[in-house]
This record gives sequence, C-alpha cells and structure tokens, in this order.
Amino acid sequence: MKQSPTSIDARAVRLGLAANAAQFGLLVAVNALVGGMLGQERTVVPLLGERVFGLRGYTAGLTFILVFGLAKAATNYFAGTWSDRFGRKPVLVAGWVVAVPVPLLLIWAPSWGWVIFANVLLGISQGLTWSTTVVMKIDLVGPARRGFAMGLNEAAGYGAVAVTALATGYLADAYGLRPAPFLLGIAFAALGLGLSTLVVKETREHARLEAASHVARADGKHDHLHAELSNRQVFSQTSFREPALSSASQAGLVNNLNDGLAWGLFPILFAAAGLSVANIGVLAAMYPAVWGVGQLFTGALSDRWGRKWFIAAGMWLQAVALGLIALADAFALWAVAAVLLGAGTAMVYPTLLAAIGDVAHPAWRARSVGIYRLWRDSGFAFGALLAGVVADALGVRAAIWTVAALTAVSGLVVAVRMYETHHRRITVPAPEEAVEG
Repeated sequence: MKQSPTSIDARAVRLGLAANAAQFGLLVAVNALVGGMLGQERTVVPLLGERVFGLRGYTAGLTFILVFGLAKAATNYFAGTWSDRFGRKPVLVAGWVVAVPVPLLLIWAPSWGWVIFANVLLGISQGLTWSTTVVMKIDLVGPARRGFAMGLNEAAGYGAVAVTALATGYLADAYGLRPAPFLLGIAFAALGLGLSTLVVKETREHARLEAASHVARADGKHDHLHAELSNRQVFSQTSFREPALSSASQAGLVNNLNDGLAWGLFPILFAAAGLSVANIGVLAAMYPAVWGVGQLFTGALSDRWGRKWFIAAGMWLQAVALGLIALADAFALWAVAAVLLGAGTAMVYPTLLAAIGDVAHPAWRARSVGIYRLWRDSGFAFGALLAGVVADALGVRAAIWTVAALTAVSGLVVAVRMYETHHRRITVPAPEEAVEG
C-alpha cells in the first residue's frame, strides 16, 4: 500500500547530505561506473569505424553517436516516469542489465551494424542508469545543496569517462583496438549491476517527504506550477512554456550537440594531423577530465552565486574553446582548448540539472528531469547529424565552427530568457529531525 506524503515517517526518512552520506556516496560510485561504460567508446570507436570497418564518410562514421543519442534521449523520458511509478531502484537495475552485452558486442562485432546495435543498447542503459542516479541524489539531499549534489554526480560520471578514455587509448596503442579496451566495460557492467542490485536503496520516499513540506517561492514565479500536473503538462512546461525550464532544456541540447561533435570528429581530426592513438587518448581524456573535476566546484558555487550566469558564461566559454580547436593544428593548442572546453562544460552541466531541481515541484520533478535529459541527450543525435553533414560538405573544421556559433547563440538565449532559479533565502519547513540544517 502506498503512503501519502503526510503519512511518511520523518524519523525513518531524512533529507540532507549528512543524513544520507552512505547511500549518496554509493550512488556517486555507481555513477562513476555508468560514466566508465561511456568512456570505453570515446577514443576507440571512431577509430574502429575508420580503420577496421573502412568507413570513409563522416556522416556514416557518426551513426553510432546518432543512434546512441536517440536511444538515450527517448529512454530519459521514460526513466523519469517509470521511476515515479515503479521506484528508482528497479529502473537503475534494469539499466545495468541492458548494459551487460555492450562491451561483448563491441569486441565481437563483425560489421558496423553490430556497433550500431551496441550503441542503441548503450543509449538505453545510460538513459536508465544516469537519469536514475541523478533523481536519487536530488531525492536524498533536499533543496539546500542541490547544486553541490549534481556537481558530485556529474564529476564522478565524467571523471570516469576521462579516465576510461585515457586508459583505452593506451590499451589500444599497446594491444590493438580490440578486445583489450573493452574488457574494462565488462568489469564496469558487472560491478554496477552487483552494487545496484544488492546495496543501493530506494529513495522515492525522500521525494515524498520533500513534497509534503514544499512551499512556493516568495516572489510568486512558480505559482502556476502545481503539484498535480499531467505528463503532457510537465512536458510542455519543461520544454517550451516555463522560461527557466525551457531555457535549460535548449542549453542542454546544444551542450551535448557539441559533445557529440567532440566524441565523433575530434579523434578523426587529431589522427589526420598525425597524432598517435595514445596522444589522441590523452586529448580525448583532457576535456571530460576537466569537465568532471570542475563540477566539484561549479555545482557548489552555483548554490552560492546562482545558476543563470554560470550557465550563460559556460556556454560562451565552450564556443571560444571550439573556435580554438578549429584554428589549431598542434597538440599543445588542442590541449589548451580541451581544458577550456571542459571548464565551460563544467560550469553548465551540474548547474542546468540544479536549475531543473529548483523549479520543478518534487511531485513531478523526476518527470521533468527525464524530459530535460530527453532534450539534452537528443543533442548527441543532432550533433552527429549536423557535424557529419557539414564535415562531408565543407570539412571537419567547418563543422566545428558551425557548432561553436550555435553554442554562443544558446548562451545568449539563457542570458535573455532565463531568470535566476536559486533563492538561498527560501527554506523548506519540516520537522527538525527530518531535515538537515
């Protein structure tokens, strides 16, 4: 029998990072494994397409990112709805079950079609696992330290992307493109499934506790966002109508559009300049490494300074970095640009998620996060398609300049349309023993 929010035992369910430190730390570790599953592809798969399967067109070579983005985006939407209906933990476990075949398919793939299918499964798995770990951390910490929580979550995930991209680059350089790099993925999938099944606990009651004590903003900005919204209404508010939610959704889409470009075309650009696979791995790792570590600070800083200008400035910094990559032709300059790109993305990534958490009511927050992530991760698909078409017509550098311009415009949209979502003066009244002070 389901409990109503008012019947939740506040002594058994507490909000706050300190009160839930063990489960929060476990979810950080699980999300690092989720990131590792993605990182196993960052250096090696673009080179597999070119060197093993003989793909010559950029559009064809980026199909694995296209299908990954479409699968992940669609799954993000359902992950939010399913986690509200069935609970967070079952969705997380299901995502790891789907992940298990991915490294095996990449090792044994006799044709590019197998790689495409592996990336459909990877997209579904990432949509279920990453979305759910985000929602579970938001559930646990409550409203006070949401930016910090998202910074830790995304730092763990993208830090693991970076470490795995670097490791697979060295493994591929030493032992070949297959199977050695993907043995890491087998280990990640086994650990992630085991921890999620045996140790992770359900967090849905934490969201219900927060919903029971939720109060509206003093400035009245969210008066139209009630607890009882249908799925269609949540989609409309998150995607188009609510200024902060919709601004965050478009910025997320463009952010991952440029990440799709980086994933699919940067290794090809660097290889064409004569860099070794190991050096390509270093560059492929630097960007998500700075992105990952930077989020340890940017998420927390957005709790102090606010979300809006962190997001806008981060988008503009990414645009500058992409322009430098398009201009450069040497390892050192590309390394500087990768650091700048990672820093800009670190400013944006956890802050967008925190902004969604600021605005969305706890009763439908998981659905809103899922819809935001639908738009954000559809950027992989749009990025693969746009970058491939422009690169085939005008060259790789023209594709990079095109995405840089779109990223700059996205930052302008945030600056003009988004309002500041984080008001530190607003507190959530709740029983003293239920909420961390």
